[in-house]
Amino acid sequence: MSTIVTGEAVVLELRPAGFAARMLSAIIDVVAQVTVFIGLMLLVGNAVAESDPALARTLSLALVVLMFVAVPAGVETLTRGKSLGRLAMGLRIVRDDGGSVRFRHAFIRAITAVLEIYLLAGSLAFTVALFNNRSKRLGDILAGTYALRDRVVAPLPPLVHTPPELEPWADLADMGRLPDGLSRRISRFLAQSGRMAAPARTALATELAAETSAFISPQPPAGTHPEAYLRAVMAERRDRDYVRLDRQREQTEALAARLHRMPFSD
Repeated sequence: MSTIVTGEAVVLELRPAGFAARMLSAIIDVVAQVTVFIGLMLLVGNAVAESDPALARTLSLALVVLMFVAVPAGVETLTRGKSLGRLAMGLRIVRDDGGSVRFRHAFIRAITAVLEIYLLAGSLAFTVALFNNRSKRLGDILAGTYALRDRVVAPLPPLVHTPPELEPWADLADMGRLPDGLSRRISRFLAQSGRMAAPARTALATELAAETSAFISPQPPAGTHPEAYLRAVMAERRDRDYVRLDRQREQTEALAARLHRMPFSD
């Protein structure tokens, strides 16, 4: 994971593509380009090779420039760093500052690829990427770009439930005054509690429960574990907020329906 600080002092966490993923995406791109190039060359050869050899050589050179420089640079610019291989592998080329690539970056990468990928059979690109912490090939180094993972599955936060023994108390408790800052701290604790050492987990749960008790009425039954208390509070607040928002949505839809039924007046 690499971090980038934007001009607004916001820290972005980006995940560079791995070496294997970059290799597979490059292989897909190379196979696709070479296949199309061979097909076009056969068409040109059959059409004009015998009648005009000079024209055939000119068209062949134009096809080389088109397929291995112009098309990759154009596709990468228009798709903001994508290609067929990167689309399949969930990758994207970006600038070193995390921004989208421009034509200048794509053109430098395409020109360099002719040497390091096609003329040298990928050996130069393989060697450079192997010893680079972002798996950059020579074209990336010259253009100031690198590949990042565009499809990263974000883990869902664990769903908090009210302990069964606290459900009767939670249904009647007043917990609407709980500050948002304290609520976020409790949510972070509950999400990370499984990875905490037992003494630290108990101490932090006790501290948060003591802060929370000032905003909850009545207090939970005697002997309630602090973490169970926090889980009950957060689960009940979430359920009540969901019911409140759902009721507001229904009221808004009902009002909108009434307004649409009203006749328009001059």
